[in-house]
Amino acid sequence: MVTADLLSRARAGDGEAFRELAESHRRELQVYCYRMLGSIADAEDAVQETMLAAWQGIGGFTEQRASLRTWLYKIATNRCLNARRAARRRPVREWDVSRFEAPVPTPRDEPIWLQPFPDALLDVPPGPEARFEQIEAISLAFVTALQLLPPFQVAVLILRDVLGFHANEVADMLEVTVQSANSALKRARASLQRRQPATGHQPPPTAGSPAEDAIVAKFARAWESADLDALVALLTDDVFIAMPPEPFGYEGRDLVTRYCTRQFAAAGRTYALVPTRANGQPAFGLYLRGPAGIRHAAAFYVLTLAGDQICGMTRFEASVLPWFGLPRSLPGR
Repeated sequence: MVTADLLSRARAGDGEAFRELAESHRRELQVYCYRMLGSIADAEDAVQETMLAAWQGIGGFTEQRASLRTWLYKIATNRCLNARRAARRRPVREWDVSRFEAPVPTPRDEPIWLQPFPDALLDVPPGPEARFEQIEAISLAFVTALQLLPPFQVAVLILRDVLGFHANEVADMLEVTVQSANSALKRARASLQRRQPATGHQPPPTAGSPAEDAIVAKFARAWESADLDALVALLTDDVFIAMPPEPFGYEGRDLVTRYCTRQFAAAGRTYALVPTRANGQPAFGLYLRGPAGIRHAAAFYVLTLAGDQICGMTRFEASVLPWFGLPRSLPGR
């Protein structure tokens, strides 16, 4: 419950009181909007719109109907649903596959707006009715699958199965009946289950465990030393590379090996990798050495692990590096 004094002051137009009430929820709202939208940039916009709408509507808020947290989630949900509907009206971008060198990538059914999310911002524990653990519910595979579901189903699934809100709370947020919300949840669960690939992969090692650290260290050494054999030894047979915002990628060890061969073969191309974490997964800022030894940001990679191997790599543009506290360039050694 919010304090009556702060709420009274906020209703009277005290901006500081409102910030004290609302700002403690900002980070969890950002994670929620990211799951809804798949883009940290879009999520930040949605949270800003949520806070503005809450400030403008605080005079009409009463705890007799819902808690402040639930009220903020209702506003954020509406903003995200509007953003998802608007995204469907975006013009389709034409991509020229011929500009790629061999091997030519193949189309991938993934959202081209997908962006990575820093683990440093993940501190929102799930509610008592949540079906997913926090790390599982922020993984790139999970967030990608959410983007392919209808917006209303996504909202119900996240609110119920990820955040653990009660059915009646979710129905109130979405202004529908409990029966309608439960029906959407059932359809969302079924669609999500169908999208889970039957790969037979082993589960990934525990985040931050010695087993995970060992795989990550081997990957970094292999890439920095351009040791193709060592890198290929880490890959599963069905490994893939996705490259948002481009709707293409490479699937299978042979194509991924040829892609990595091309990365290593360029004359004078040497890399430095700076480790971090994104979406509960190991990640790296990738830097390419330039004149005077200065290494410039080239890309951002997130690894998907299976047992003691790598089953996926997602390559993002270097523009995401600042979100992870990584510089645009590294000084020469």
